Amino acid sequence: MYNILIEYVVPQKLVRLIKMCLTETCSRVRVGKNLSDIFPIRNGLKEGDALSPLLFNFALEYAIRSVQVNQDGLKLSGTHQVLAYADDVNILGGSVDTVKKNVEALVAATKEIGLEVNAHKTKYMTGSRDQNAG
Repeated sequence: MYNILIEYVVPQKLVRLIKMCLTETCSRVRVGKNLSDIFPIRNGLKEGDALSPLLFNFALEYAIRSVQVNQDGLKLSGTHQVLAYADDVNILGGSVDTVKKNVEALVAATKEIGLEVNAHKTKYMTGSRDQNAG
């Protein structure tokens, strides 16, 4: 994560401060009136932390740019289409095969930086201009 921030030219001092916020952190969980014992957070971002969405966006942007989706992707306004908002990503392509290849490439790129695609939340949609297509 820190290398990604440095690659995006985040000042070194800010990277060090972020690192301090994310290392050796602990948490507790409250369920009703019960509070769990303290446990360490070893990886990932803390849910509810103000930095988490920003750091997640840096990581996802890095993964998307590293893939630069297959050259067969559908072009709108001259660019290949990977549409991302928060943790939702849409990949458009001219064929089912192209979309599958692009999804596989993005899944591999996100895995390399510690992100994981939730297969249960993943949906595929195909469309055609051919009115006779099923």
